[in-house]
Amino acid sequence: MLGDVPEILQEAGLPENYVMGEQTHGSGVAVVSKREAGRVIPSVDGLVTGEKGLALVVRVADCGPVWLYCGQTGAIGLVHSGRKGTELGVVRVAIRTMREKFGCDSEKMVAVLGPCIRPPHYDVPFADEIVRQLRAEGVGEIVDTKLCTASDPQKFYSYRAEKGKTGRHFAMLSG
Repeated sequence: MLGDVPEILQEAGLPENYVMGEQTHGSGVAVVSKREAGRVIPSVDGLVTGEKGLALVVRVADCGPVWLYCGQTGAIGLVHSGRKGTELGVVRVAIRTMREKFGCDSEKMVAVLGPCIRPPHYDVPFADEIVRQLRAEGVGEIVDTKLCTASDPQKFYSYRAEKGKTGRHFAMLSG
């Protein structure tokens, strides 16, 4: 990725009230508020908030962005989940955090799995496992885009397909 992250976000017209995760391919999830606006939170792959007007941002190439919305409370979450994060259950941690901190009922939640690398371009079908974990957590509505980052280099960045010399997509969710 080229350039300064806040500068890129500003040029893209994204709100100043954003919080970004510094992904580590782990299971860390941070509960954030407007106090953290403009900051990059270290060592987290998931962000959740109950505050309106705060944008959550993660960067992805082959890992999957997972958007979470609780229709009951308005709480939101955004997760960066690749093979390792999926094995560690980062999406499950985010959902459980939203239930615990914001009183979300999983059945009233919507989850969207965005573009990520998938077979046959990658041997590990972690996108299928993300969907399985969402179901196991009782998420009421699950949308899988079924898009593969390695299958269309004109649309998507792919770390694996481009052999590490690639950009990153920004995924964002604002309540």
